[in-house]
Amino acid sequence: MTTDNTEKPWGGRFTAPTDEFVEIFTESVSYDQRLAHYDIMGSIAHVRMLAKVSVITKTECEQIISGLEQIEESINSNQFKWSTKLEDVHMNIETALVKGIGDVGKKLHTGRSRNDQVATDIRLYLRDEIDLICEKLNEALNALLELASEQYDTIMPGFTHMQSAQPVTFGHHLMAWAEMLLRDRARLQDCRKRLNVLPLGAAALAGTSYPIDREYVAEQLGFDGVTQNSLDSVSDRDFAIEFSAAASLIMMHLSRFSEELIIWMSQANGFIDMGDAWCTGSSIMPQKKNPDIPELVRGKTGRVYGDLMSLLTLMKGQPLAYNRDNQEDKESLFDAIDTVKMCLIAYTGLIPTITVNREKMYQMAASGFATATDLADYLVVNGLAFRDAHEVVGKTVQFAIQHNKTLSELILPELQQFSDVIKDDVFAVLELEGSISARNHVGGTAPEQVKLAIARLKKLINE
Repeated sequence: MTTDNTEKPWGGRFTAPTDEFVEIFTESVSYDQRLAHYDIMGSIAHVRMLAKVSVITKTECEQIISGLEQIEESINSNQFKWSTKLEDVHMNIETALVKGIGDVGKKLHTGRSRNDQVATDIRLYLRDEIDLICEKLNEALNALLELASEQYDTIMPGFTHMQSAQPVTFGHHLMAWAEMLLRDRARLQDCRKRLNVLPLGAAALAGTSYPIDREYVAEQLGFDGVTQNSLDSVSDRDFAIEFSAAASLIMMHLSRFSEELIIWMSQANGFIDMGDAWCTGSSIMPQKKNPDIPELVRGKTGRVYGDLMSLLTLMKGQPLAYNRDNQEDKESLFDAIDTVKMCLIAYTGLIPTITVNREKMYQMAASGFATATDLADYLVVNGLAFRDAHEVVGKTVQFAIQHNKTLSELILPELQQFSDVIKDDVFAVLELEGSISARNHVGGTAPEQVKLAIARLKKLINE
């Protein structure tokens, strides 16, 4: 089955109508219509430039702009009729423009191609989405800082290899998450700088013979400058790949948060609970309260990784310049954007519902010989070489295990059988509070440092 080509802007070259399957297979308007606002924005800037350089008249420019604005109103009110026969968002809008204002609408596409048009649309769209995701990162960061402020001195076990290692504060742990998100925001801001150059004017691949003013268009659209090579301008998707790499890092961080929340909420740990409104239950086990939000975030991380790999694979074999393969960039990019935004929204809502079992955290920190390193440091300060101190403490821990005691529960004679440099003052370093307070330096876990770190990040977020 075939359909007529008469409405297609490129139809003049063809003697046979397009097969219906080909129209279905090649269309992108079902998903690229989300670029409509940016397509119209770019078209208005382009047509103003055409009038400025006298390629079209001022009256023609005003007619085209008025027609485009009417189309945008129709799209915003869900009155616009999208057609897959017209392939994409660009041809749908241009065709509607010609129908609305007549032949003058055909002058809109003077001096440009869909190749540089779509490259411009995606950059405009992604620029706004990066700004929005940065806002979502700030909201998640503020939620983390609020919880860290409440828990700045709550003692919990710090882990390496999933084994109790040294005591830390829960506030300090949360601030580690905050540092990750702060780096994520910086990466997106850096990505935005590189994408914010205008490809429009490259036309299909070689530029145009019309006396265009690319800098004028760039200024109208808020770009920092223009691209410098027409071939690269239409075929480059580095900015989409770079964003997807940054998005993958965001999701990796959120997935790590999720893993810890799931572990902490388990009955085996019982460190935290999450609000009922942010959990779900079981269809068969009525006692269950499941951390489904963190689990889904952890699961959705894989799809964003997949989006990145899809874009990398899409581009790896393409010769210059534009190829139709690049139509496949949008769904992966859109999915990465949507997934990251939803997961950040989820975490911003979830974090304030977290409640902390301080007693359980403290008990776990106390039971894992978490102050063993503090005892080794004490021995070094009192004259032992570190390796000798390490051996002394190892034997002390073994003795405590055999007698079912914590280090702070050992009496002085029991400690002194392993080293005669141990004195009464040792108990100050064996207490969890002493261990925490001793790490009072930039980046340390001492409550005072946690409060300073929170203040520093609040300032950075609001810059």
